[in-house]
Amino acid sequence: MTGTLGRGIFFTGSAGIGKSRLLREGVDALPGDQYAVGWIAASATTAAVPFGGLVQVLPVEQPQGLSPAGILRWAVDLLQQQAAGRRIVLAVDDAHLLDSPTAALVHLVARAENACVVGTLRDGEQVPLPIRALWTDDLVEHAELSPLPPTDTAGLLAAILEGPVEHRTADRLGKLSAGNPLLLRELVHAVQGSKELTEQYGLWTWTGRLELAPSLTELVDIRIGRLSPGVRTVVELVAFGEPLGLRLLDTVVEEADVETAEERGLIMMVNSDRRLDVRLGHPLYGEVVRRQCPVSRTRRLQAHLAELLEGVGKRRREDLLRVAVWRLDSGTAQDPAMLIAAAGQAFARYDVPLATRLARAALDAGGGFDAAELLATILMFADRPAEALGVLDAVATDTGDEERLSRWLTVRGMVSYWGLSQESTVEEIARRGTELNDLAAQARVSAFESIMRLHRLDAPTALRLAQGVLDRPAASVAARELARCTIAHLQAVQGQLRRSAMAVDLVQAKAASWRVDMPYLQLAVELARGTRLVISGDLAGIDTLVADEFADLADAGDFRLGSGYLAILRAYAARLRGRSDTAMQAALGACAILATSRVYAGLAQAERAQAAALRGDARQAAEAMAEADNSHARSMAVLYPWLEQARAATLAAGGDLPGAVTHLHGLVGRLRADGFAGYETLVLHDLVRLGQATAPTGPTCSDGSCRTVAQRLTELSEQVDGELPPLLARHARAAADGSPEQLMSVADGFMELGLALPAAEAAAVALHLLRRDRSPDIAAASERLAVLLGCCDIVHTPALRTATPTLTDREWQVARRAADGETSRAIAEQLFLSTRTVENHLQRIYSKLGVTGRAELRAALRTIPGHDDTAAT
Repeated sequence: MTGTLGRGIFFTGSAGIGKSRLLREGVDALPGDQYAVGWIAASATTAAVPFGGLVQVLPVEQPQGLSPAGILRWAVDLLQQQAAGRRIVLAVDDAHLLDSPTAALVHLVARAENACVVGTLRDGEQVPLPIRALWTDDLVEHAELSPLPPTDTAGLLAAILEGPVEHRTADRLGKLSAGNPLLLRELVHAVQGSKELTEQYGLWTWTGRLELAPSLTELVDIRIGRLSPGVRTVVELVAFGEPLGLRLLDTVVEEADVETAEERGLIMMVNSDRRLDVRLGHPLYGEVVRRQCPVSRTRRLQAHLAELLEGVGKRRREDLLRVAVWRLDSGTAQDPAMLIAAAGQAFARYDVPLATRLARAALDAGGGFDAAELLATILMFADRPAEALGVLDAVATDTGDEERLSRWLTVRGMVSYWGLSQESTVEEIARRGTELNDLAAQARVSAFESIMRLHRLDAPTALRLAQGVLDRPAASVAARELARCTIAHLQAVQGQLRRSAMAVDLVQAKAASWRVDMPYLQLAVELARGTRLVISGDLAGIDTLVADEFADLADAGDFRLGSGYLAILRAYAARLRGRSDTAMQAALGACAILATSRVYAGLAQAERAQAAALRGDARQAAEAMAEADNSHARSMAVLYPWLEQARAATLAAGGDLPGAVTHLHGLVGRLRADGFAGYETLVLHDLVRLGQATAPTGPTCSDGSCRTVAQRLTELSEQVDGELPPLLARHARAAADGSPEQLMSVADGFMELGLALPAAEAAAVALHLLRRDRSPDIAAASERLAVLLGCCDIVHTPALRTATPTLTDREWQVARRAADGETSRAIAEQLFLSTRTVENHLQRIYSKLGVTGRAELRAALRTIPGHDDTAAT
């Protein structure tokens, strides 16, 4: 509008995407003394009246006797007169609803030298030819407003709710709204009225069923419009059956009705392998259509869908699950075997709520032991262990043969050990396992006993049992792969990272064979893999893990143990990247997800403590650590290194550096005794970060001396696999030698792995040494550290603090102004000081920062974490 070349722009997008708001905001910003703005608000009412859209622009009385072309010329001249030399701006909202004369006038105005037209169009509507010609003739620009991407959706949600939103909640609301801001706002207003939108650990979390507010239903109704009976049937069948094969749909409805529904944007076609599937045009269409459909018709449609798919044969694996759900919802489910199979499929997809419904229906339909075993397993992973135990105990006498008994024992053991934290379960399952004679049954029980013993830190027994299962030909695939997960986890903590990776790959290669029998085995896989990735510092691997299919299924299916653990890994990776805000959000999300579970709850709180410590928030770190101690289950003792590292970070954040150092030395001794060399490298590096590279560690040598932390790390770097241990050892040696050059080289090595936080810490210590020695390399090192800190956000670690000069508040005020180029006299006037006092402050600042003058001051200030904060220290 304000440019010299363009004649205007039209925005296209769906209703509620923000077209009208964007148009209004842009036009309202124009100064009235330079622009003559004419608003045209088109509507279905004005479309039936010639020049109906111009009631706010042209006079009611029009000249008589003019031809249609003459009236158009008169209207253009009148607009020029009203503009009185100003540039004409014609703003047209909903231009697709313009009557023909008004559309022609808009086209003519766009051709005028001192005019431009701006307007909005709705997707899927017929556009008047004069308007379409505007961009086909290159008179105006044509831009499409796309739906909000996920990051923007999360940001808008945070603005609406005045606080951050848990990522699964943001993802769910984003998908329901399809990135439409208006629908997103209405959805939030709808869920705000329920008790299922809650704030936990500072994050908004939404669980449960969507309750559509009247305003939202009305909004969707307007979009859907009045439907003929045939088109309504198409939409209803797709609403209850999506994705629905087009061929299947065409067998029960008229093709013309399908075409009409597609033209109106009510449905869309999606290619799926070699089949064309039909889905609704918007997720909320299904919500509204399903709720408005009478119960009797709903049940009839669902039964009809089941019959249709059964009639053509359940060709795809997921077809069984879809038929079972339709049968269940329509009240026609009578086959417990089908319900059990469908529940197993739903659980294999980690759809815990759906799996629970189907398994319970199977049990009620007479599914017996098989249904009870499956239901109890699902309830365990739905954080309902007591209920699961009741289901199992009800079929305790129905265990028949030893194969069934072994299944009963292992599921009951899993529920009581991990669900209820009963440590005596390990001995009980071991005793009962010795009573079995069937070799396959023995192997199943041994595999479970093995992973239980690993989790309670009986590593030698765990390894012996797991190897025994792998050596037993009679063992089932699921039992063998569960045992292999135990070995993979042990190899990771012992630093045998390559062997651990190979073991995990072998388990994943057999996933199709074990997923139906033990879908929850995926948790053991991810714990072993995640442990290896953490110890190896493989942030890219963590990114891949939290973005793979399991993560998507876990989030979509409310599989909280999976989602929670992956959120913990996401927080860990963000922390090592120095992204403390992302780390905190992910850790808080994990705490909220795992609030009702004890398996990973302590780990989530420990990661929250680490994120808070990284931000310098000692109070929250201590609070999170207390919650970690309270919620950490004894059945997950193998995770103690995560918690104890967090405890040391919490002590350091609170100013108790000696306490943190003492604690880490004790942890190193414990890890050495347990043989956890992989974890030991990380904890020794924590000591290096606290300035303890030359401190003695470990038992006394024969000559009465002790290895230093740097020496022990060098020793471990030859034992623990991967790129990280040698780099940690180099860092320790460079710190012990006080070598700025080696420390900067180490910082570069950390950045090659994406580890911005330790890179910044190494560079900060190097710069501190250069400043102490008044080295000429200070300026280059300052610039390098500034770049590294620029990769981080809020970071306040002991290594950064001890290597950072402390400026008083007054020195900060002077330094910032001097770095911005202000003269000493100007600074003195602003701060009510004498010029001599400002110069004295500057000399002290230069001395502290190791610089020679103002030219180096800006870069030097950027090396101080929080340099942009008024209260930075």
